[in-house]
Amino acid sequence: MLAKAPVTALIGCVVITIYLLVALFAPLIAPYHESAVVSDQAFAMWSSEFLLGTDQLGRDMFSRLIYGARNTMGLAIATTMLSFFTGATLGILAANFGGWFDQVFSRVVDTMMSIPSVISALILLSIFGSSLINLVVIIALLDSTRVFRLTRAVAINVTVTDFVEAARLRGEKTFWILRREILPNIAPTLVAEFGLRFCFVFLSISALSFLGIGIQPPTADWGSMVRENATLISYGDITPLLPAGAIALLTIAVNFVVDWFLDLSSGIRDE
Repeated sequence: MLAKAPVTALIGCVVITIYLLVALFAPLIAPYHESAVVSDQAFAMWSSEFLLGTDQLGRDMFSRLIYGARNTMGLAIATTMLSFFTGATLGILAANFGGWFDQVFSRVVDTMMSIPSVISALILLSIFGSSLINLVVIIALLDSTRVFRLTRAVAINVTVTDFVEAARLRGEKTFWILRREILPNIAPTLVAEFGLRFCFVFLSISALSFLGIGIQPPTADWGSMVRENATLISYGDITPLLPAGAIALLTIAVNFVVDWFLDLSSGIRDE
């Protein structure tokens, strides 16, 4: 399959693989711990000892950039999985049962989606605190509304097909129909959406950390690293742009792979 993949998809797979390896083996790759103050000089220049210099507290930027991959990506993956489990489950059930069940959850989702997700996250995190558990639950809850909408839309089209009606007439149980008839037919769309939702969650976590209410120090996070070292840009130092570039590169790579998967699942091929 990869042999026939376009160049963009191959680039995306390579970039994602590198990011995952860096995240998994961060303690082995990073020369220092993410929170260790290794220099008495703040904002030290790049050198053989500190490859990307130090931050405002004298912590090694290269090490924090590596640990940031583990923290930011790990949190984004966990949040996206929780978001998908919640939104997809409720979306399939709403499409299958319809009636009051569908109406209640659809109206709740409409209400939640009427407020921009970043504003909702800011309010809820200010109320409940910026712990990692609160961050994951709140962002997953807000993002699950989008997953619910998509899952319900594609599942409704499947629930009215002849093979689903035939399964009901045979006396198959609801869970069997959902698992064997509906879910396999909407899985390609959900897999592609998972990649896109990961990008949005990833960017949301980084944005909240940049605003100071996301991942809290001393934990390394790419969004907070941009905020903490933003003053260096005024002096022509590109160090704050490195975590921002890491965020952008991963987002682009995931979108390359998602686009390729959408082409495969749609059955459309470029001549």
